[in-house]
Amino acid sequence: MESFDRSVYEQALEFKRKYSKTIAWRLKKNSSVIEKHLNPDEKVLYVFCAQKNDHPLNILGTAVVALTNQRILIGRARVVIGYFMDSITPDLFNDLKVRSGIIWGKVDIDTVKEFVTFSNISKQALPEIETKITSFMIQEKKKYGNHMQ
Repeated sequence: MESFDRSVYEQALEFKRKYSKTIAWRLKKNSSVIEKHLNPDEKVLYVFCAQKNDHPLNILGTAVVALTNQRILIGRARVVIGYFMDSITPDLFNDLKVRSGIIWGKVDIDTVKEFVTFSNISKQALPEIETKITSFMIQEKKKYGNHMQ
């Protein structure tokens, strides 16, 4: 997967450069939220950015999403003070759905506890995001064996 020595911010910038039609702001602040919550033995495998909502006209909810060797982290810095950080572990992951529209696409992650939607993503990025997340989750769920059923 990705190089472990690059920061979350560098990987988010790379994603944004590669898929420039994705609507995302404040990547440095949002990336720093994830970096604060990485465990000492946790490695970032893949990073993308998007709006964490299901409303195409709401472009103020930018999130940086990091797939690590342990979980999915979603970081969103608040404009004034504080931040939001969500974690999705493989045991809570149910399914992933990709939707492509005229200009942008969406990625829905269904977990045991909630349904998370990322929107305003460049359509060209959708296959890459789906492959990275699905491949990792399939691999990790095998480790749980019959405990997941």
